Amino acid sequence: MDTPTDFTALKNKQQMAWASGDYAVIGTTLQIVGESLAEACDLRWDESVLDVAAGNGNASLAAARRGCDVTSTDYVDSLLERGAERARAEHLAMTTQVADVEALPFDDARFDAVLSTFGVMFAPDQQRAAHEMARVCRPGGRIGLANWTPEGFIGQLFKTLGRHLPPPAGVKSPSLWGVKSHLETLFGDQASAIAATPKVFNFRYRSAEHFVEVFRTWYGPVHKAFAALPPETAALLERDLIELLNRLNQGGAHSLVVPSEYLEVVVTRR
Repeated sequence: MDTPTDFTALKNKQQMAWASGDYAVIGTTLQIVGESLAEACDLRWDESVLDVAAGNGNASLAAARRGCDVTSTDYVDSLLERGAERARAEHLAMTTQVADVEALPFDDARFDAVLSTFGVMFAPDQQRAAHEMARVCRPGGRIGLANWTPEGFIGQLFKTLGRHLPPPAGVKSPSLWGVKSHLETLFGDQASAIAATPKVFNFRYRSAEHFVEVFRTWYGPVHKAFAALPPETAALLERDLIELLNRLNQGGAHSLVVPSEYLEVVVTRR
């Protein structure tokens, strides 16, 4: 008999991983994704918006810029503070609250829209996370998501990491959130419609080596992967990441521009 997955223990490890490094260094480069998602969800002035697994607040800030009443949540308090700093700098009204997407501390149908950019997809209990997002969204409201696809660059990066440091048993790949049929399964009859549009975000760095340096220093999952591996295995991981980056590079010999496909999703709550 298979041993049930201990989601609580796994989540604790994930929380420590995301708290390591400084995701905000990476997150701020992804701001355009939050702006695009806010437009796709057609956010309106005074609408109540929840951003889950918000990181340093890209979608939160995009919603606040459109006059929404925004609550930005994450289970890493230090990341929320980075988002709050950005809101203060722009004189935007935004509330932050520590919260786990798998157990949201909000009433049913509390929000007009619920957003997540490259956040909820990392929740270990995917079905529970989807249920919670739908629960707190009002009927007719929108659930807006930006999720990396399995075939895109970040999906391939996950696979490369997995070859050197296998993921926990019993946990589905985060990049499944970038597959429309999987989203249809997750949201089921809580959704009246799911619109999914393939989009591309371009990672821009000096070189493949520069990308690896930044991600192993600041991006929690990559930082933890390198820290967990012995030096010789870490060197092989670095080699494989550099090979992947150079293969996908469209920036020429003296810079790095790597397109990464993601799925922009708008779920209409039944």
